[in-house]
Amino acid sequence: MIDFHTHILPNVDDGSKSVEETFELLKEAKKAGFEAIISTSHYMEKYYEVNVAERKIWIKALSENLYKENIDLKLYLGNEIYITENIIQLLETGKATTINNTNYLLFEFPLNAKPMNIYDFIYEMLQYKIIPILAHPERYVFIQKEPEMIYDLIQKGVLMQSNYGSILGQYGEKAQIIVKKLLENDMVHFLGSDVHKRKSIYPRIPQALSEIKLIVGEEKLKEITTVNPRLVLENKKIDIDEPKEFKLSLKEKMMINLKK
Repeated sequence: MIDFHTHILPNVDDGSKSVEETFELLKEAKKAGFEAIISTSHYMEKYYEVNVAERKIWIKALSENLYKENIDLKLYLGNEIYITENIIQLLETGKATTINNTNYLLFEFPLNAKPMNIYDFIYEMLQYKIIPILAHPERYVFIQKEPEMIYDLIQKGVLMQSNYGSILGQYGEKAQIIVKKLLENDMVHFLGSDVHKRKSIYPRIPQALSEIKLIVGEEKLKEITTVNPRLVLENKKIDIDEPKEFKLSLKEKMMINLKK
């Protein structure tokens, strides 16, 4: 398995707070069954702005230490980029990066507010031949209220990465309901831990895998945990299944307080 979304680098965002914690996280990841990790530190203008060059140094140093410790775990560089009209400039100036310097880019929305420029952002990335991947769509409040947006975004060329912890209720019942619907309707293309601290999600990965496997089956589970992430790292095309439009039941709507 390849962990598609992590915050393992020390002191670059709200993830790991020390080198010691980083190595604990890497050991937890290996124990959980991951063979590779994509480091997707936040890039948020005026908040988290550690550039590509500095983070490359961290990846190299950590990889060398893993080798010395005889821990077979590959590390790759990426970012989780907060939606911005400056996205292309950030990439061109080496402030932020795509995943493993490929055409695939992981981005995020604000959790509690719907951005005005979603489609402009997506259009610009596609114009530059960048394939946008939305981090944890199930967690955004506006998507919980309008989950049909996910179908529309996928039709426009956006891929989806959900968090392992969502199916376990780590982000609340609303996110749990939405991620289940996304999994059921072929709207999840990658899974990531979104790990920020030790003893959090990695020890629960087996439980999450079991829950997800019951929904999507073994073949699909392998696809979204291993096959698709590997294709991204190799900058190869991903052939996705056609998503199915879905509507929430009345009970589901009541549970997540959807308003007509």
